Amino acid sequence: MKKLVSLAVLTALLAACAETTKPSEYGSDGFAEEALATETFNDTYLMAAAPRYYIGNAYKVEDIQYIPTEDYAYNQTGMAGIIPTELNGTRTSNGETYDMAQMVATSKTLPLPTIAKVTNLENGQSVVVRVNNRGPFVNTRIMDLSPAAAGKIGLTNQSKVQVQVLPEQSIAVKNATIGEKTTTVTEEETATVTAQPAPVAASGDYSVQVAAFYAEDSANALVQKMRAYGDATVVKEGDMFKVRIVNLDAPSARRVIDSLRSNEGMAPGLLKNGRWINADSI
Repeated sequence: MKKLVSLAVLTALLAACAETTKPSEYGSDGFAEEALATETFNDTYLMAAAPRYYIGNAYKVEDIQYIPTEDYAYNQTGMAGIIPTELNGTRTSNGETYDMAQMVATSKTLPLPTIAKVTNLENGQSVVVRVNNRGPFVNTRIMDLSPAAAGKIGLTNQSKVQVQVLPEQSIAVKNATIGEKTTTVTEEETATVTAQPAPVAASGDYSVQVAAFYAEDSANALVQKMRAYGDATVVKEGDMFKVRIVNLDAPSARRVIDSLRSNEGMAPGLLKNGRWINADSI
C-alpha cells in the first residue's frame, strides 16, 4: 500500500486522543478524566492507500434514504455498536480486508476510507478510526466499531458516541488512494495530467452505473458530463433516476470503470444484460 506524506499530523492527533475529554453535555456532573491505555496506534495502517476510493449511490434502510457523500465537516452523535467477529477477514465495500484487530469502523454515508475521531459519550474516551465499510444496516445506529476500536473507548455493547471527521487526514488518505497530489492543482494542470477516457464501443452487453438520484434534474445534470465517457443516459427505475453509460463491450466497460475511478474519484457499478455483476470481474 502507498504511504502518506504527513503521518506526523495524525500522530499528534492520536496523541491528543490519549487524554479523555469531558463532553459539555455532562456539565458539572461529568465523568472524571481518565487517561486512555497507552498502546501504540498503527498510524501506517490508518493512513495507507486503499484498493479503491468508494462513495457509492443513494440507498434505503427500512425506508429511510441515505446518500453517501464527501462531508469533511461531518460531526454527528448517535448510537454505535460493534462489528461482529465472524466478519473478520471478509471484504469491505472499498476492497479492503476487514481486520477486527485494527482501529476501523463502518458508516452509512462517509466515503471509504475516511479518518474520524469517535468519542464514547458515556465515559469521554476517544479513538481515531479508519472508516472502511458500509453499515450498520439498521437505523438505530450511526456506526459500528471493530472490537479493537470499541475496546479503546470502553464500548462493550452499544453506546452513544460522537463521530467527527478529521478533514486533513481524510483528504490525505483519499489522495493516497486515488493517486492524486496533496497540493491543489489548477484547471489547466488538471487538463494536462488527467488521463482521457478511451473510446468506447458502439454496442455491447455491459452498462456502467455512475450514480442514482431521486431528483431527475440531478441525474440530467450529471449525464451531460458523463457523455465524455460514452453513451450516457438516464434510466428510470421505480422512483430513482440512474445515470448509466450503456452499450459497452467488456474491454470498453473496463476502461470506463478505471477512468471514472481515477479521473472522477467515483465507484461505479457494472451490469451485464441488465444484471448486476462485480465491477472487477472483467
